[in-house]
Amino acid sequence: MESKKGSFIVFIVFIFVIVEANGFDTELFETSACDSNACFEALHGALGDCSCNVDTIDYFNNVKIFPRIQSLVSKDYFRFFKVNLKKECPFWADDSRCAMKYCHIKTCSQESVPGYKNDYEDEEEEEKPAAKYAENAQSSCNSDSDHDPTLGYLNMTLSAASQYEIAKWKAYDASLENFCENDDKDADADYVDLSLNPERYTGYKGPSAHRIWRSIYQENCFRPRTNPYESFPYVLSSDLSNMCLEKRVFYRAVSGLHTSINIHLCSKYLLSEKKLGFVAAPDGEWGPNLAEFQRRFDPSQTLGEGPNWLKNLYFVYLLEMRALAKAGPYLEREDYFTGDPSEDEETRDAIRNMLGVIYTFPDHFNESSMFNGGIQATTLKNEFREHFWNISRIMDCVGCDKCKLWGKLQTQGLGTALKILFSSQWDQEAKDPDQGKLLLRHKANKRLQRTEIVSLFNAFARLSNSIRELENFRNMLRYPEEEIHYVMCTKV
Repeated sequence: MESKKGSFIVFIVFIFVIVEANGFDTELFETSACDSNACFEALHGALGDCSCNVDTIDYFNNVKIFPRIQSLVSKDYFRFFKVNLKKECPFWADDSRCAMKYCHIKTCSQESVPGYKNDYEDEEEEEKPAAKYAENAQSSCNSDSDHDPTLGYLNMTLSAASQYEIAKWKAYDASLENFCENDDKDADADYVDLSLNPERYTGYKGPSAHRIWRSIYQENCFRPRTNPYESFPYVLSSDLSNMCLEKRVFYRAVSGLHTSINIHLCSKYLLSEKKLGFVAAPDGEWGPNLAEFQRRFDPSQTLGEGPNWLKNLYFVYLLEMRALAKAGPYLEREDYFTGDPSEDEETRDAIRNMLGVIYTFPDHFNESSMFNGGIQATTLKNEFREHFWNISRIMDCVGCDKCKLWGKLQTQGLGTALKILFSSQWDQEAKDPDQGKLLLRHKANKRLQRTEIVSLFNAFARLSNSIRELENFRNMLRYPEEEIHYVMCTKV
C-alpha cells in the first residue's frame, strides 16, 4: 500500500512537470544564446565625443540617479501622458496593425488626470488677443458728441487665404524652436496612465516593425557613405570619424534611443503566456531574456556593432541629463500641480533633490561646441531639427499602440532635450558665479508644455532603467547558474 501511494505521488509530479513544460512558449526562445559576455568586454572607458567614461556613468546612475528618477516618475504628475495614437502614418500606407492583446493600451478620461483643470482649462479660457477688439467688448462711444464712428472704424476682417498664411507663419516660428511634434493641444489626444501600460515585449515584429527603424536610419540619419551591407541599415562605427561632430551626435542619440528600447523589450520579455497555480499573474510571466539580449547586441550577431550601440545608450543618457541640468532653474520653479498640496510639495522636493545630484556630475555633455560656424552651421542645425522632426512623425507609423505610446513618449522626451540644448530661447549669457547654473530671464519665455515635462523626465527614467538593466544582464552572464532563479523571481 505504501509503495502504491509513493508511485501515485511520483506520477502526479511527473504529470505536473509535463503540463508545466507544455505551457511554456518555446517559440519565444528560438534564438540560442552566445556562450560569451562579449557584449560587455568593450563596454568600458571613454565614450568619445565627450570627456566622460562608461564606468563613471554606471556608478552615478545605478547608485544616485536610478532610485530617485524611478520614484519621481511614479508620482501623479508624471504618470499621465497626453498622446494621439489615432494619427495616420504621414509617409506610407500601412494597415499592419498588431492584433496581440499585449499591443493594446488603456486610456483614461481627462477628468481623472490630477491637475488637468489647472494646466489646460485655465489656458483655454484665457482671452485671445483679438478678442479685445470684438464688438461685444467695446464700450459705447455714442454719448460723446465729438466722436465720429466712421473715422475710428477698425477693419478686423481676415480673408481665408490670409488666415491660412498666418497659420503657416505660426507653424514655421514654432518649428524653429521645436524638434518634434507635440500632442499637447491635439483635440484627438487621450490621456494614458503610464503605470497601467508598462513598456515591454508585445510581439510586434516583422516587415512593419523593421520598416520603422530602417526608415529612421536610412532616410533621416546623416550618412557619410552608403552602407556596404544591404540588409544592415545602421552607420558603421568605423565611418563615424568621417562625420562632423553634429552629425555624429545625431546618429549616436538616435542609436542610443533605439538601444534603450531594445533593452526594455529584452528585460521585460514574455517568458510564458500561462502559468499553473493560483498566484500566477493573469497576463503571463515576464522577465529578462538573456538569449534575446545577446542576439541583439553580441558582436558576432551584429557585425561587431553591438558594444558600440550600448555605448550610444550612455551617450544619449549624458545628453538628456545635460538638458535637465541646463533647464534646472526653470524646472525647480514649476508648480507640478495635481490638486493634492502634499503630493505637489513632495514632487517639487523630489525634483530639487534629483537636480541637485545632477548638478554635481563632473563631466556633463558640452553642447556649446556644436553649431558654431556662421551660415553653414545654421543650415546644419536646421537639417538636424528637420530630421528629428521627421523621426517623431515616423512614430505615428508604428502598428502597435503600446509600442507607439512609448516610442512617441521617448522620442518627444529626446526632442525636448534637444530643444533645451539647441534652441535660442534656452541660451543664457549670464551665469550664477556661485552655482554655475543658467539663470532665468523670464519664465513665460521658456515655458514647457506639461507633456514636454512629463516626456522629458519619463524618457530620462527609461534611459536610467536601461543602464540599470545592463547590470542585471552582466550578472546573468557572470553567474549563469543563477539565471533561472533570477528569471523566476522577476515579475512585472
